[in-house]
Amino acid sequence: MLRLAPQAGGLSVEIAAVDAPPVASLLAEITSGLSQGRELETLLGQFLGPIVRLAGAQAGVVRILSEDGEHMRLVGDVGLPPEVRFAELLVDRHCGTCGVAADSDAPAWSADMSECARHHPSDARFYQDCQRMLAMPLRHRGRLLGLYNLFFCSEAELGADVQTVLRSIGELLGLALHNARLERETLASTVMTERKFLASEVHDSIAQSLAYVNMRLPLLQDAMQAHDDTLSQKYFADVEQAMGSIQCNLREILTNFRVAMDPQGLVHAVQVLATEFRQRAGIPLQLQCEVPELGLTSEQEVQVFHIVQEALANVGRHAQAQQAWLTLSHRGSHLDVRVEDDGRGVAALQADGRAHFGLDIMNERAQRLGGVVEIGPRVGGGTRVRLTVPFPTAHVGNA
Repeated sequence: MLRLAPQAGGLSVEIAAVDAPPVASLLAEITSGLSQGRELETLLGQFLGPIVRLAGAQAGVVRILSEDGEHMRLVGDVGLPPEVRFAELLVDRHCGTCGVAADSDAPAWSADMSECARHHPSDARFYQDCQRMLAMPLRHRGRLLGLYNLFFCSEAELGADVQTVLRSIGELLGLALHNARLERETLASTVMTERKFLASEVHDSIAQSLAYVNMRLPLLQDAMQAHDDTLSQKYFADVEQAMGSIQCNLREILTNFRVAMDPQGLVHAVQVLATEFRQRAGIPLQLQCEVPELGLTSEQEVQVFHIVQEALANVGRHAQAQQAWLTLSHRGSHLDVRVEDDGRGVAALQADGRAHFGLDIMNERAQRLGGVVEIGPRVGGGTRVRLTVPFPTAHVGNA
């Protein structure tokens, strides 16, 4: 007899002495193929031939549940005529005997193939010649992942040992399908996360510089048409500097998939950002840093920096402010970062649809830090953006 025993990372196969050598060889081949990480759909098709021979069947197919959960997609077949194979490529998950097996944990037998013949009348001869069909579900922890069908031209019964082996193979292949689906879902989640990271980096580092270039080019054109060499040189230098920054940031993104943090740390990076803001936006900015030793990791500093960068960019684009303030302070066990202005207020920011993407990115960055971003009115008029981030434990202990 054969028994599947749970173990870390999957199942172990225990085979008693009464099992025939071909059974042991088949199970060893399946286990080996799965452990080597070979293409699962190819392996399912390769295993089908030995399974058909073991059961004494004349034909067989293996199917995988579709993404919508409503169909079964054929991934391997043995002994099917070409026209029948074409008809079986995609079948209803609830159809006939396959539907019965899909809704239960046990294999389903059918001696009446009229249901299949009715769905595929041009191929009815194949189904009329079949005396019996077995539908074996491939499940893991109660979740249907696929099934295989065996077609028999005789009414001979399968022995209890063979049925046990077939059912155990179904459990083993169900586990393999479960692991493959988890891997696909994990990969899809990772790709989506990395896309969001990339979008954040491009928005915060490149898009803002391009917006600045877009504002400077008309000024450069006006200065050139007025033959004002002094202003032309100034605006040209601004554009040249911005393009150099874009090129540098793009190189960092392509190389590291992240914009590198200022090697001198967040405080120095914020000081440089404040200077650039004053020059570009033409708005006086008062910078106050009460926490010279932040104790954040480099990745945390990058996230904080880009939140501050986006908040200041919004002041320059939307606020029409006369004054702005940037404060980094220590509040208990948290870093408190505030960007304030005396401009048109929150309503002006919310009215610009282009700002929502940047605000969403700010919130996502804050969540990665375990912090929160709050956007609201400033006392005395204008807007206040406040970022609260927990300090590392070691820093709190030293504070």
